[in-house]
Amino acid sequence: MNSAFDHPSLVVRDEVRDALEGARPVVSLETTIVVHGLPHPQNLEVAAQCEAAVRAAGAVPATIGVLDGRVVVGLTIDELDALAEPTRDSTKLSARDLGLAVGLVRDGATTVAGTIAVAHRVGIDVMATGGLGGVHRDAAYTFDESNDLTTLSRTPVLVVASGVKSILDVGATLERLDTLGVPVVGYRTVRFPGFYRADSGFRLDWSVGSAAEAAAAFAAHRHFSPTGWLLANPVGAEDELDGDLHDAALANALAHAAATGATGKAVTPVLLAEFARFSAGASVTTNRALVVANAALAGEVSVALAALRR
Repeated sequence: MNSAFDHPSLVVRDEVRDALEGARPVVSLETTIVVHGLPHPQNLEVAAQCEAAVRAAGAVPATIGVLDGRVVVGLTIDELDALAEPTRDSTKLSARDLGLAVGLVRDGATTVAGTIAVAHRVGIDVMATGGLGGVHRDAAYTFDESNDLTTLSRTPVLVVASGVKSILDVGATLERLDTLGVPVVGYRTVRFPGFYRADSGFRLDWSVGSAAEAAAAFAAHRHFSPTGWLLANPVGAEDELDGDLHDAALANALAHAAATGATGKAVTPVLLAEFARFSAGASVTTNRALVVANAALAGEVSVALAALRR
């Protein structure tokens, strides 16, 4: 019996528990994208597609969230639907918030930081998301930086993401990841992805050509460092947002956020919603495509890691 599962406020569903105890591949999935990132019903459709992509790769999906003060590893679609119900007022949970949500018996959707904290707690090595959180554009004045970065620096989980959202300060985020000792590795690219666009304009020092290479490098990394790993998977050329539309939508979203006075956790949802409105839903279509592709790649990496363990 895995002692990591033995806590009254931690529920690890049977399929996930059996896979972990059998050293089979498992991929953790966040819930912020479902509750706060995408509109209904696309959010539940994407959640189902991500789980299907992980399964198609040969791994078990483990969607993580907090319901009624219990951390659930392996949420069902019905539970996700309940968590995303607006009247439930589910909050965004970073790593620092998990204990509070449990202790105060609240509901919450996990961010990248919250998800990898739980994943590592139960022994899951790989996570898939859309975009990693990062340094905000006005951080020199607000000190607004996502806890995703510091949590990744102390949590040895491989995160597959399409870079960071272009609403952030991409260059500053890469500098912070460098300072924090987190490897940023391109998947079949030497350009850092820009979320809606395949290239953010920044070059990467490292890249891998396959899931097997990523797994081997991550496994070796863990012998020498306690940090996590960012595997940067660019959105497919057929799915990326038109460059001119992207730039116009970005400028508009930033101006809108400034006008509304959004701060803290509210900034990203406000920016993404305005991005979607301005682009007439095109950004949502791109977001859907990249997050499902990242789930598929995470499944392949998890399978390759399991093979290495055997």
